[in-house]
Amino acid sequence: MYSTLLNKIISFPCINFRSSGLSRLSDFPTILYLRNMNFSSKLLEDAVSEFAKLPGVGQKTALRLVLHLLNQDKGDVEKFSTSISKLRNEIQFCRVCLNISDHPVCQICASPKRDHTLICVVEDTRDVMAIENTNQYNGVYHVLGGLISPMDGIGPSDLEVDSLVERLKPNETKEIIFALSATMEGDTTLFYLHKRLKSFDITISTIARGIAFGGELEYVDEITLGRSIATRVPYVNSLAK
Repeated sequence: MYSTLLNKIISFPCINFRSSGLSRLSDFPTILYLRNMNFSSKLLEDAVSEFAKLPGVGQKTALRLVLHLLNQDKGDVEKFSTSISKLRNEIQFCRVCLNISDHPVCQICASPKRDHTLICVVEDTRDVMAIENTNQYNGVYHVLGGLISPMDGIGPSDLEVDSLVERLKPNETKEIIFALSATMEGDTTLFYLHKRLKSFDITISTIARGIAFGGELEYVDEITLGRSIATRVPYVNSLAK
């Protein structure tokens, strides 16, 4: 019964569902929703379709964003469009740390005020921004561009691991800090990197993992609580920090 109903809906002449990849029974709610969105303009429909491709943006949100742009001055919309185009066409990746940059070498790597003997290894640019916002770190970074995830088909060769190894060969680095997410993928990547780098005469450390300030023990997961106990520090030291 459901298959027959789905075939009837797919046969609607106004939308080519099969060419859009919406031909499974699980797509039934999406097909109904798209069927009810009657656009008065093909330009409007195309714009909504493009905005809806953004992560976390559905059709309704995309429509609100497009209508908002239509209500703005043409100059503001053109400025918005130009900034997106320039971002895609002119953005560069630092040849040293692989962070997003406006120049061949980012401001952090080019700064003589940074400690270049200390490298913090992170997953992506968002992690660099998060650490920089703490104002507690004065070293440089190395952006891996992801984490090892066999389920997603991402292996070590897909990450910037070899470039990290090359950075260590001049023997100027004193310490590597792994600042990776406390997930299965993060731990897998950390384990692999440690095996690759343990032959170098450097200090290898990882950021502390523990209970967040204000957190109650009964709501903390077992792994986090266990790590907090295993990496405990003297009470006097904790007061000093």
